[in-house]
Amino acid sequence: MPSFKTIDDLGDITGKRVLVRVDLNVPVKDGRVTDATRIERVAPTIGELADKGAKVILLAHFGRPKGGPEAEFSLGIVQPSVEAVLDRPVYFADDCIGQAAAQAVADLKDGGILMLENTRFHKGEEKNDPEFVKALAANGDLYVNDAFSAAHRAHASTEGLAHLLPAYAGRTMQAELEALEKGLGNPSRPVVAIVGGAKVSSKIDLLQNLVRKVDALVIGGGMANTFLAAQGIDVGKSLCEHDLAETARAIMAEAKSAGCAIVLPVDGVIAREFKAGAASETVAINAIPADAMVLDVGPQSVKTVNDWIATAETLVWNGPLGAFEIAPFDAATVAVARFAAEETRAGKLVSVAGGGDTVSALNHADVADDFSYVSTAGGAFLEWMEGKPLPGVEVLKAVK
Repeated sequence: MPSFKTIDDLGDITGKRVLVRVDLNVPVKDGRVTDATRIERVAPTIGELADKGAKVILLAHFGRPKGGPEAEFSLGIVQPSVEAVLDRPVYFADDCIGQAAAQAVADLKDGGILMLENTRFHKGEEKNDPEFVKALAANGDLYVNDAFSAAHRAHASTEGLAHLLPAYAGRTMQAELEALEKGLGNPSRPVVAIVGGAKVSSKIDLLQNLVRKVDALVIGGGMANTFLAAQGIDVGKSLCEHDLAETARAIMAEAKSAGCAIVLPVDGVIAREFKAGAASETVAINAIPADAMVLDVGPQSVKTVNDWIATAETLVWNGPLGAFEIAPFDAATVAVARFAAEETRAGKLVSVAGGGDTVSALNHADVADDFSYVSTAGGAFLEWMEGKPLPGVEVLKAVK
């Protein structure tokens, strides 16, 4: 695995100013954080650095401000939740550079924690402007990146700072990189990947990368219909990108030449309308009525997928197998997720999953805690699966 320094390499940091890039881009409703998962993920790094006597200075973005301060995107909204999760005081500065930040840092005691205001209140953040990077770096002696979820962006606080300060991976970043290495970097074989979701068009790069890296690729969700239609199967009124038939055939041809099995549904759960409790039935995949749509894969398909998982040592999962948000079209995703969780608990499988819908689906199946690793990183996780370099990771790898 490419080398990068972690908190273990820091040495004595008593009194050191440590700039820590974290992901605090959490959902908020009526001024209150509704899901503190991302805060909980970075809490171990923050707590460990503070316990070692560092002056911990948090850098983060929140929402999508238009290059200037906007009250609704102030990290001051998130501060109480960070304090609650850490169970210790977290001070706040109303800017991330300049006199306000400098004075707050100067006032911080050893072991103290300070949150600076939203880095995206400055246009230099997303532009990775060198002068803005210098202004951020002026408040730190060391830099720790614990925001894998933002690592696909070459921004000042995610990439630029690593060029000016000694750079290290935080515990969350370290865990994510180690899990991803086990998933696709240097996995135990056989490797099975599950890719679901609505559209092939959003995951062409992903599919093209995976067929060269895994032993079997399970395709589910709406995108499976595009592959089925490309083989001449009538998918009725199902969601299908007929204009991508040639792309689907090219991916299948590439998989064949790479020795990767493409696993498509052999049966499907169909309905005439998409709503909770809609009348549904299971049919063979080549017997879909013209007025019906496939909303989930059927039990024979579930058995096939689980048989593949049973032979695997590594599973990588992105995207549900059906319209899991509405019963009964969650059945296949839940069944496969629970089987993968059983195999993981038994020590037979390394299971790595990520992507917003995937995390929701695993939580829905009540097995997220049973997977080897579940990434909340969204775009960064998807770009990693696509085989694209992540700027915030590459700059850490360069540190020897």
